[in-house]
Amino acid sequence: MTTVTTSGPAVSSRALGSLLDSWRASSAPGYAALADRVRLLVVDGRLPVGTRLPSERDLSAHLGVSRTTVAAAYASLRETGHVQSVRGSGSTVRLPARTSLPRASSSAGLLDLTKAALPAVDGIAEAAQRAAASIGGYLADSGYDTVGRPVLREAIAERYRARGLPTDAEQIVVTLGAQHAIALLARVLVGRGDRAVVEAPGYPHAFEALRGAGARLAPVSVTVRDGWDESALLQTLRRTSPTIAYLMPDFHNPTGATMPADQRVRVLEAAADEGTVVVADETMAELRIGGPLGVGPLGGGSLGGGHRASSPLPMAAYGPAVLIGSAGKSLWGGLRIGWIRAERPLVDRLVRARSAGDLGTPVLEQLIVADLLGDMEGILEARAGQLRRGRDRVVAGLRSAFPGWQVPSPAGGLTTWVALGAPVSSQLTFAARQQGLLLAAGPMFGVDGAFERFLRVPFSYPDDETDRALAALAAAWEGIDGVQVPRGAVMAEVV
Repeated sequence: MTTVTTSGPAVSSRALGSLLDSWRASSAPGYAALADRVRLLVVDGRLPVGTRLPSERDLSAHLGVSRTTVAAAYASLRETGHVQSVRGSGSTVRLPARTSLPRASSSAGLLDLTKAALPAVDGIAEAAQRAAASIGGYLADSGYDTVGRPVLREAIAERYRARGLPTDAEQIVVTLGAQHAIALLARVLVGRGDRAVVEAPGYPHAFEALRGAGARLAPVSVTVRDGWDESALLQTLRRTSPTIAYLMPDFHNPTGATMPADQRVRVLEAAADEGTVVVADETMAELRIGGPLGVGPLGGGSLGGGHRASSPLPMAAYGPAVLIGSAGKSLWGGLRIGWIRAERPLVDRLVRARSAGDLGTPVLEQLIVADLLGDMEGILEARAGQLRRGRDRVVAGLRSAFPGWQVPSPAGGLTTWVALGAPVSSQLTFAARQQGLLLAAGPMFGVDGAFERFLRVPFSYPDDETDRALAALAAAWEGIDGVQVPRGAVMAEVV
């Protein structure tokens, strides 16, 4: 598989110098130490693919080294495939070609933690019975519903109003889950060759949907410690005038970061100036566990937990944005009910375009979700307790077993984004499979295979499965030297 060149921001000598940090401390020759540090920034995703590097002259002046040192470092990066240089256009970040291994034909008997998901909420069977009892009133029409039953659209609109965003039912389109919503928006909004801003790391199936619509991806870094690289995000919006920006501002998957309110305003203003449609994926937004929302080296939450605070305001409360929601994370993935909140002109376009891909959302599932949304506060309170216990168990277990890892304790969401301290994520997930455990390696969340130093670990599973996973991971880590796989290899689907 060859690397797809993407368009990203330019990093200044000052900004790159800050990222390089203590590169001079290495005992290697100066050019090699500089190249190694830049390589680390690339594989960690802190220098996204497509980022234009400073000129040799500018960087050497800022770092106080000879231009020969910088030139040799860039040459080394070109040799390993981490930089591509074009005369007259400068040097841009890329990743070496990588090999994808065939997917396993069966995962029978394996503990599958590639899915960040919860079991069905209590009371779903009773809600299904009530929905079945009421479905008689819907049997007279065709059942092909491309916009959504009025009862569910109103229930979703009321949920937005309860979260502080005035919404009416006419602004809602009900979809077959959040992934269907992403794909439908991509098909309607994106033309072949259009730019699309995405997060790195980010949600891999969103990348696929945007690429399938013909978009060229422009990744912007998100980290546990610092959240969104605002300078790069604003620069990418202004420099490339993308058609769409797909963001997950609340309990971001996989880092767990939450975008501050003032940053949301600045991002939405910059997007509006360029005519960019911001699509905010809020599938994690209401999965608040407890603890401060600020980012930091250990993430937002703490091992003591705390009561569930109010959810962040929806992105559209801060400026023009299209919102994606889903019952899959909070209620149950088996319901396959999602939705889009947009202004009426876009709603009309989505409904007109939808029949080319599907003929509507099942009525019975819509009635079940409408029933459950009436008790959403109670459901979220129970989910918060469930997730808090799972988070604390996973975080404590990982920190105890792997003291060299950096294990965040996020304030919400379903996963922790673990820094392994070495670029061995794919190797570790292959070793874990030999111990009966499936995990999503870090490169699955990168546009072009970065993040080998990271691993996404869900904390949404029952205690016995969590304990089994921790034991398997410890055994895999012990035997990792004996497992060799191509960097960036893909093992399983990820949710």
